[in-house]
Amino acid sequence: MSARTTAMRRPDSSSRRRSALRALLISVAATGLADRALAHHSFASVFDRERPVVLTGTVSRVEWMNPHTWFYIDVENADGVAEQWALELGSPNNLIRHGWTRDTLRVGQSVKVAGYRARDGSSTAAVSEVTLASGEPLSGGQQGSE
Repeated sequence: MSARTTAMRRPDSSSRRRSALRALLISVAATGLADRALAHHSFASVFDRERPVVLTGTVSRVEWMNPHTWFYIDVENADGVAEQWALELGSPNNLIRHGWTRDTLRVGQSVKVAGYRARDGSSTAAVSEVTLASGEPLSGGQQGSE
């Protein structure tokens, strides 16, 4: 057997390491893509159109990011205790098309929110409309909630 035939049968250790590294990188990339796909959801799987909510409160945090923008408001419940609600908007790009900017919501600002409560009963909702203190209504910018 020639040296060339033997080399074709038994890859050297650097070749095996490159193959293992390549397989590892492909696996990591595939896992990252799967996480993004799972993170995005259908409206109906998370929110219930049969459970509309209207909330008035003070903005405590805004997270302008993909695939959905989130903001949080403190709402006084029936017992007079502040309860924080997590509110899901559409993507930043979709919000911009509906007249939003990064500065539309500011911490400390009073807002009225209409939307649909999460199926799990948590203080989470998909926003169909936000009414600013000025009275200006803005779309929540997501399909399924309008």
